[in-house]
Parts: sequence; structure tokens; C-alpha cells
Amino acid sequence: MVTTTPTDSKAVRFNYIRDPAEIYRRSFAAVREAADLSGLAPEMEDVGLRLIHASGMPKIVRELAFSDGAADVGRAALAAGAPVLVDVEMVAAGIIRDRLPAANRVICTLGDAAVAALAREYATTHSAAAVEFWKPHLAGSVVAIGTAPTALYRLLELIGEGADKPALVLGFPVGFIGAVESKQALSKHAGGVPFITLHGRLGGSALAAAAVNALAGERS
Repeated sequence: MVTTTPTDSKAVRFNYIRDPAEIYRRSFAAVREAADLSGLAPEMEDVGLRLIHASGMPKIVRELAFSDGAADVGRAALAAGAPVLVDVEMVAAGIIRDRLPAANRVICTLGDAAVAALAREYATTHSAAAVEFWKPHLAGSVVAIGTAPTALYRLLELIGEGADKPALVLGFPVGFIGAVESKQALSKHAGGVPFITLHGRLGGSALAAAAVNALAGERS
């Protein structure tokens, strides 16, 4: 039997950029070069840039849909201290806290101890049941849904039932069952609430978080 030790082989070293600021600068310069942002309102450019950066897909902006002035509404809400309501912890984890302008609370109720029982009672998903616990925080909030179509559907139902309205809904549920339809419902039945969404099956926690991060920082 032959054994090897670290001294038996040469250490491999790779030539790559290590400086975080330089990586950031080059990344967004590359995104701007690769993407066609001409179809976006100026207020939406930073959102488009961060979605491309998070997904690696310049063409993703073709599927962006948004109400007039939605991005500026979101920026103003965050600047005023609005909480960010998220459907899963993965969205919360992707939000850069240092960018939030008012030390905004990021709230995820999916882990609440009462969610499972409520989901059984309502015969629905945990994600939809967790939205019930958003009610005390909804007024003027920024909602970022990055996984569950059922969470987006239930939010729209609550708004239709007369619940307090959020300032902005970022709708990025992902997948093959309900994602396309829930985002279409957001575009058509937001009840006057400003929204940003990505039509089609694409979405996910990284994109929902990227949208929040775009609105949390100053416009570039």
C-alpha cells in the first residue's frame, strides 16, 4: 500500500481575483455589458442588474413585470423603516443587512410553532399558513416571496379580504406547479398594491433577495 503526504505532490495555486471590491466592480460592469436594459424604466435598472447578477442570465429581464413606480415605492418604504416579510429563511439569508437603510426587520414566520396546526386546519401548505402570521406586520411592509406560490396566492386573498396592504410585493415563486399562475395573479389582482415579479417558472430565494438588495441600496 502506498501512502501519500502533502509533501509528495506540489500544492496547486490558481490565478483568480481575490479583492471583494474588484470582484463586485467587475461583476456589475460585465452585467451591464451583457444585458439589454433598454426596456426597463430607469428606477428598475438596479433591480434588473441584481437579478441578472444573481441568476447569471442576462435575458431574465425580458420576463420582468412591474407596476408603475414600484421600485421607488419600495425604496421609500425601506427608507421609512418598513419591515421585510419573507416566505422562507433562504430569502432572509440572502438579504444584505448592511444595505438596509433603517435597520429594517426581516420577518419569516414559517418556523412559528403554530404554523403546522394551522396548515392542517386550513388544509393548505405551511407556507400559506405562515402568511396568516404576517397580518400584524403587513401595513406598509415590503413582501418578498421567493419560493412558495401558495404564499403569494394567500397574500393576494388576504388583500382581497381587506387586510392591511403592503407597500410593495416582490413575487418570485419558482417551479412547475403554481408559480406561473400565481405570478400572473399578482399582475392582475394585486388590489392596487405595487408589485415586481418575474413571469414564467423562473424565480427563487436568491432572486427575491436580490430584488430586496437592489431596493435597499442607493440607485446606481
